[in-house]
This record gives sequence, C-alpha cells and structure tokens, in this order.
Amino acid sequence: MAPPSRSPRGRWATFVATVLGLLVLLALPAQGEEPVTLLYFGADGCPFCEQMERYLDDLEADFGDDLEVIRYEVSGDQEAQDRWVRELAERGREASGVPTTILGDQVWVGFNRDIGERITQAVSREVAQRDPPDGEVGPEVPVPDDTSVSVPFLGEIDVAARSALAATALIAFIDGFNPCSLWVLAVLLAMVLNAGMTRGRVALIGGVFLTVTGLIYGAFIAGVFTVLGFIEHLGAIRIGVAFIALFVGAVNVKDYLAYKKGLSFTIPDRFKPRIYRGGRSIRDADRPLAAVLGTTVAMAAGISLVELPCTAGFPVIWTGILRTQGVEGSAFAGLLGLYLLIYILDEVVLFAAVLITLKVSRFEERHGRLLKLLGGAVMVALGIVLLAAPQLMEDLVGATLVILGAVIAALVFDRIHRATTTRTGS
Repeated sequence: MAPPSRSPRGRWATFVATVLGLLVLLALPAQGEEPVTLLYFGADGCPFCEQMERYLDDLEADFGDDLEVIRYEVSGDQEAQDRWVRELAERGREASGVPTTILGDQVWVGFNRDIGERITQAVSREVAQRDPPDGEVGPEVPVPDDTSVSVPFLGEIDVAARSALAATALIAFIDGFNPCSLWVLAVLLAMVLNAGMTRGRVALIGGVFLTVTGLIYGAFIAGVFTVLGFIEHLGAIRIGVAFIALFVGAVNVKDYLAYKKGLSFTIPDRFKPRIYRGGRSIRDADRPLAAVLGTTVAMAAGISLVELPCTAGFPVIWTGILRTQGVEGSAFAGLLGLYLLIYILDEVVLFAAVLITLKVSRFEERHGRLLKLLGGAVMVALGIVLLAAPQLMEDLVGATLVILGAVIAALVFDRIHRATTTRTGS
C-alpha cells in the first residue's frame, strides 16, 4: 500500500522547521571562534600593575573580540586572592607577586617591555590557532615563559621581574660597603693577627664571624619584609620607604660633612671598649679553640645587634621595593640569598686578602666618611625615584642608571669638597 501523501500544511510546516533550524545553526558561534581568555591578577598601589593594566587595555583594543581579559584585584578581595593562588597551584607555581598574567599553562609575573612582548606573541599564536585562515593552523611563535634566573651558588631564582633582580644586586653591592661592619671586621682581624695566630685559626675565626653576622642580618631583613607585608596598601609602603630613604640618606651625607656630630647612624663609642675586650679574648692563644669560637659567635651576635641602626637603611629600602613589586614566597627567599651573598662579598675579599698577606690596613675616619657619602647619596636618589618616578626601577637599565648616577655624583662632590678644603686650609 502506497504511503499517504503529505498535506500542503504538513509540507509547509516541515519547510518552516528546516529554515528555522538552519537559522539557529548559523546563529551559533562557530567552533574555534571563542575568544582567547587571559587571566590578570593585580593590586592597588602597585606601579607595575598600573603599567600592565594600560598594556592590557591596548592589547584588548588590538585583538577586539578575539581576546577576553578577566581581571582580578587581589589586595582587598579574598575571593580574588583564592583564585590567584588556585590558578597558580594548578600550574605548579606559587603566588609570588603581582602583576600575574596567565594564558593557558603560561605564567608571567611582573611587567616590563620584554614581558609585554612575550604576552603579545602568545596571544597572537593562540588567536591564530583557534581561528586559522583557510583551515590552516597558524604559525608557531616561540614564547619564552620562564621567569627564572640562574645565579651561581644559589641555582634558579624565580623573580617577579628583572627589575627585582637588578635592584637586589645593585643595592646589596652598595650596602656591602658599610663602614660599621667593615670597621668591626678590620679591628677583629688586626687584633687576631697581632696575636701571631696561624692562617688556619684566623680563617676559622673569621669564617664563623662572617657566617653569624650574615645570618643575623638575613633574619633582620626577613623580619622587615614580614612587617611590611601587614601593610595592605602598596602605595603607602612605597611612600613610607621613600621618606625613610631620604631621611637616612640625608643623615649619612651629613656624617660626611660633620662626622658623628648630632644625629648619626654609627656604632656608639660606649660600645667600642666591649668590642676591644671581645677581640682580646678571641686572640688569646692559650684558650681552647672551642671557647674562642664560642666567644666569636657571641661577639658577632652582639655586634650585629649594636650596628643595626648603622646598617638598617638599605634593607628597609630593598624590602619596600620588593613589596611594591609584589615579590613574595620563594622568590623573596631566593633574592634574599642573593642579597646576602653580594653583601658579604666585600668583607670576604678583605678577609681573603688578610689571609694571603697576613696584613690588615687601618680603617680610618676618612674611609668611613666617604662610604657614608656614597651610601647616603644612593639612598637619597632611591627616595626621590620612589616618590617621583618608581617606573625607573622596573628594569636593569633604569635601576643601574639611578644608582650609578648617585655614586658618580657622590664621587664628584667628594673631589670638589676635598679640593675646596685644601684651598681654604680647613
């Protein structure tokens, strides 16, 4: 039996349903046209976050509907902080600093021109692969997404940006030429050598002294970093650290012109007799080595605490810079290790020279005054930059120019001052 023919009404309903179905299919977004999603985590008061946000605005304008940037403010939003930590944990990373930008499995921490170029290349590649022309896959663009830096003796350090590494190396180097710590080491070595000790015994005493002072200094810096972490507004940290830098720097420059007159960040004279007594007990050749080393540890710990007012300026400035850049966790630990390594480098050089020659030069007042001028000039320069143009510290070139410029200005000032003093006979 032949199938019943459809009525005109049935054929019309089928036609309408077919057309509607085609329209629905055409209205659906085609596969591969979904926008590329970029996750961004920033914080209020972070100068690098402000630069990153301006860059992301331009990036969204360039890619249009092909890119969606989802932004999170982590400084005052617990849910945003949890999302930040969770997203990085899923990629085997720690939440170490802001700005943090995530695309797929790629993570960028911090912002500078190089990071911006990497993100642009990565987004271009993702857009090309999701919406390829003529059915072809877009070209592969190599995108280096590793922000770690290999440092001798410390291995790989994951830093928030190259600016953090530059600031660490430069500030630690200047901090190492600290007149207080250099004077104490010179006095200790002179007293030990005058006792006629062997190189081995001198090496052991000096090594213990440097190790203890370095560990205590590192603990102090970590404590300052932790305290600054309780201040939620990064802009307040930057401004506060800037004024501390200006104040301490001005006092140090004053010490160059009027040494120990008025307010001065030096080892008080009342503590120096105790330092000399400790040195005499260490150089006693009749005492057992264990007792000498125990006295060395106690002396190093006591001196480290006494000289903190003289040495605290640069650690406060450095930790403040890292906080404003959003450096935390393992990134800070690695940079702290690098800081301490560079900080004690000049003392290690002095110590090695004494071991080789068994001679030590006197650390005179003129040496201390010049070091005060150099350190004070750098602090003042950093304070001005943190207030007026913090972006100058965002990369190696900017940080180097700021600190090198301050050192050159201090040396020129010293030369002019000595020439003027010689002419006037004062």
